[in-house]
Amino acid sequence: MKDPNTDLFDPRATIDSDYLLSASTSSRDSDFGFAFDDSNFSDRLLRIEIVGGSDETDPEFGGCSSVLDWARRKRRKEEKKTENALDLSKCPQQQVLTCDQPDMVDVLSFENPDEGPVAMIEESLSGDEGANTNDLNLDSSTVMRVKTLHISSPILAAKSPFFYKLFSNGMKESDERLVTLRINASEEAALMELLNFMYSNSLSVTTAPALLDVLMAADKYEVSSCMRYCSRQLRTSPMTPESALLFLELPSSVLMAEAVQSLTDAAKQYLATRYKDITKHQEEILLFPLSGIEAILSSNDLQVASEDAVFDFVLKWARAHYPLLEERREVLGTRLAQFIRFPFMSCRKLKKVLTCIDFDHEAASKLVLEALFFKADVPHRQRALITDESTSSNHRFIERTYKYRPVKIIELELPRQQCVVYLDLKREECTNLFPSGRIYSQAFHLGGQGFFLSAHCNMDQQSSFHCFGLFLGMQEKGSVSFAVDYEFSARSKPSEEFLSKYKGNYTFTGGKAVGYRNLFGVPWTSFMAEDSVHFINGILHLRAELTIKS
Repeated sequence: MKDPNTDLFDPRATIDSDYLLSASTSSRDSDFGFAFDDSNFSDRLLRIEIVGGSDETDPEFGGCSSVLDWARRKRRKEEKKTENALDLSKCPQQQVLTCDQPDMVDVLSFENPDEGPVAMIEESLSGDEGANTNDLNLDSSTVMRVKTLHISSPILAAKSPFFYKLFSNGMKESDERLVTLRINASEEAALMELLNFMYSNSLSVTTAPALLDVLMAADKYEVSSCMRYCSRQLRTSPMTPESALLFLELPSSVLMAEAVQSLTDAAKQYLATRYKDITKHQEEILLFPLSGIEAILSSNDLQVASEDAVFDFVLKWARAHYPLLEERREVLGTRLAQFIRFPFMSCRKLKKVLTCIDFDHEAASKLVLEALFFKADVPHRQRALITDESTSSNHRFIERTYKYRPVKIIELELPRQQCVVYLDLKREECTNLFPSGRIYSQAFHLGGQGFFLSAHCNMDQQSSFHCFGLFLGMQEKGSVSFAVDYEFSARSKPSEEFLSKYKGNYTFTGGKAVGYRNLFGVPWTSFMAEDSVHFINGILHLRAELTIKS
């Protein structure tokens, strides 16, 4: 027996390869449009009672000219529903029992129609007639109009578990020819499109608001194939930040979230691409809802100075949207922390995480401990963790392309203040340095002063060829002078051990840098050659040792 949660006529419900062969073929094979509202191919009548004022009806589904208009209208309808919510305890017993059947909530009544074919008709009922209608729905709104059309129960049941259960519930009413549904006037156009789709696998509407209305109707009546169709159409339409944010909210608004997964994935990708430079768009992004923030932070391609900057941004957003500390801790701990890549934050910032009141202390300690263990782990163990994370949505062990490259630091206090800094650069990053690029490391500290490393592609001292240079700089901070002994080393084949390349001493003042223009003593072409001894598994391993002069 086929799964009632899939369309019986959906090619993917019979054999996947059929669907993959040709979308046009599958549509043609299951096109029953010729039978729509045709008494010759129908076994039942569907009576649609339309309630609500005519001001809610518009040829373009509520007069929405954009997705933003659609979202505003949807919010107004939800607010109105909340205001007008009925107290079920006051309903007659028979109505309450009927309402306990969630699958049948939209089914009003079954009646024996007069014999003979009935054309699709549209009627107007007086207020009294509408009020006296014997139905099972709790909505007492006046029925403004009625539409009746011929339907084929096998076709509707094959497309919709809702109709399948309606026509096969084993009750006497299942055998009656007339089925009555009551809908709001704003749902009329969407329902008619949906019914036509169930026969023809196509829609006549193309605008985003109209497609969204049909999608919501398809979810209500459990027509997953129509939801997928609408999702595909919306996915291929031009996207905007407003529409993308709305699409991200769909899974929480519909019963069949899987049917819109491809649309929400496309929305996430759109936002991640458009707002990858979160510093440039910070003021706009700060207004985004939680789902939008998650979509952007999940990207590996964020253009940020460092993961420290990501942490600071998340705190700023959370404080603006969740002023209550308990709520903020809940959101940070359960939703946003997974998108912050703590292993690539500086040790200095990790210390601040431990004392940050916005995070639960126990959760913060766990995150920081995990980050420190990753930093201290051997490379092959780190690669294993990264591989395990490759299919995850948060990617906390995967390094982004930061403006300032992460470093590993060992700090010593005795016998002299000293730090050893490790900087790894990928071959692709070095390739992109040519002809005059620079890569800066994250800041690290010694004796209370901030320092950084910078890798350059520059000309040698005689300006005869390009070469790889490495420099040490001190962050600008007043007019403090600082005397430091330093040594640059790099791993090289075949030993793959660190070999000293350059050492010296320098008295730094704020904003100054010192280093060696040709660290390896070879032209750029030799440094970057395929058989270069300086890259080990595609990585250039650099080390700088700094010691405060006594």
